[in-house]
Formats: sequence, C-alpha cells, structure tokens
Amino acid sequence: MRTIEWEDNKLKLIDQTKLPDELTYVYCENYLEVIVAIRDMIVRGAPAIGVAAGFGMALAYLDDEDLDKAAEEIKAARPTAINLFWAVDRVLNSDNPLEEALKMYQEDIDTNMAIGKYGSEIIDDGDTVLTHCNAGALACVDYGTALGVFRAARDAGKNINVICDETRPRGQGASLSVWEMQQENIPVKLIPDVASGFLMSQGKIDKVVIGADRIAKGGVVNKIGSFMVAMAAKQHDVPFYVAAPLSTFDMEASIFDTIIEERDGDEVRYYGGARICPEGTEVINPAFDITPSEFITGIITENGIIDPI
Repeated sequence: MRTIEWEDNKLKLIDQTKLPDELTYVYCENYLEVIVAIRDMIVRGAPAIGVAAGFGMALAYLDDEDLDKAAEEIKAARPTAINLFWAVDRVLNSDNPLEEALKMYQEDIDTNMAIGKYGSEIIDDGDTVLTHCNAGALACVDYGTALGVFRAARDAGKNINVICDETRPRGQGASLSVWEMQQENIPVKLIPDVASGFLMSQGKIDKVVIGADRIAKGGVVNKIGSFMVAMAAKQHDVPFYVAAPLSTFDMEASIFDTIIEERDGDEVRYYGGARICPEGTEVINPAFDITPSEFITGIITENGIIDPI
C-alpha cells in the first residue's frame, strides 16, 4: 500500500478522510491542489506531508510557476511538522525538482524499513504495545515509523498485541491505525484516549511507541494527547519510545519554540456529524503537544536508537 504515488505527472494520494470505510484516491495536478490536500488532511503524517510537499514543488516546476512563491505557500499549509519545511527547501535548492522529489519518495520507504528493523529489537515476544495517533504507512509513503516497528517485530516472528488510542478529535488512531493493523492481521484493540493510564496501572501495556512531527532540543512534538500518554508511562515505568526519521529533527531549535497549529473548533464540537456540546461553545483545539525529553526512553531512527536530545 502506497499512500503517495507519482503517476503521469500527477500526485496520487489516498484520501485519508474517507478511511476506514472507503479506500479512494485524490489526484493533484498542480501545487495548489497539493496545498489543499495537506491543509484538509487528505494526506497527513509528517513524512507523508514532506514527500507530498516535495511533489507539490515538482508540480510547480513542471508548470513553470514561481518556485519561491510556491515554496512559501506550501510551507503555510500546516505550520508544525518540520518535514514539510525540510522537503520544500530541499527540492527548491535542487537542480531538478522532480528528480529530487522522486529521490525523497524512495528514501522514505528505505528509511522506514530501517526504523522498523531497529525498533523491532526493543519489542519482546508477547508484548502488548500502545501507540497514539497514526504513524503507519498512511503517515509515510509506505511501511510507517511506529507501526513499522510493529510490522517488523511481527515479521521477525514475535507475537505482539497492539493497543490504539482513538486520538480525538480527528480519530486517527481509531480510523487509521486500527485499520492498518487489521490489514496486516496484527492483533489490535481500540481504547478511549483517557484509558491508557489505567491500563498501564494494571500492567496491561508493556511499551509505548509513537511517531513525531518535530524533534528538537528538549523534546518531541506529536499529536495532541501524546504528552499525557508519556506522563502515564513514566508514572508506571513503561518504556516510551519515539520512532521518526532524521528528517524530523531540527537540531538548531528548542522544541518549546515550536508553533503549535490551532485547528477549527468544529473538530471538537462535532462527533460523527452531530454536535456534542451547547451551540456557541468556545473551543481550544491544538493539533499537537510537546513531550519533554525526560519522558522519552529513546528515539528510533534509521541509524539506530538514540537518546533524546
């Protein structure tokens, strides 16, 4: 399953807003359509956003658009994931934007396979592992980061059980991670976001593995709710790992200077199309939070497992 494909000078994307009920595709023929796909979360997950942004720049190049202008507009689509900025700048500064985007595409697959290999070493036979949000093939070109670790552990012959937080308000754990694990025939159960701490207190979770949208000095930015999982894991001595490519690192910055995206309040006001609070309720809806380094056991990269920075 490829989340992203390049076909006939068009970018083909799985429409993740339709999963798990419908597997459909969106075709982007220009960079403005790529921006819409990123902003509206048709494509999501830091590595996938980065590669999609790279192809957005390639489309701008093929259409003879102003590349500097296209770069700024693509970067504005979502402000938090570092991969988007990294990919846009890499393609912008290349001699051939399309060749560079295609190179990034293959690198993402190879990187995720390596992350899975190293990450599988921390998974023991019989482990029950928790993940938050979706850091699987759907968050990348293929294979995934956190879910790639589970795939690699299964392929190494280990019996594992996966628990997915639902990940409100967009429900990526429920709609995407559970779906991916079911496609792989890996045993999986869904829990409410508020249940992970209780399950840890009962000794029912052995390890946590999540993805990341940005890693910098002092910690990791990931989907909102990650920090609460990390605090519960620390309280109950459950190892807490982050799986992410080196392209997610911003070594020069402090994680606490990250711009945290604030999304539309209707994502919280409505659930399944129905309003769940009084009309006119004010909402705070940050898309991400920050997990400080002291809560993180290790970071699984394509070059091995490293200490938090």
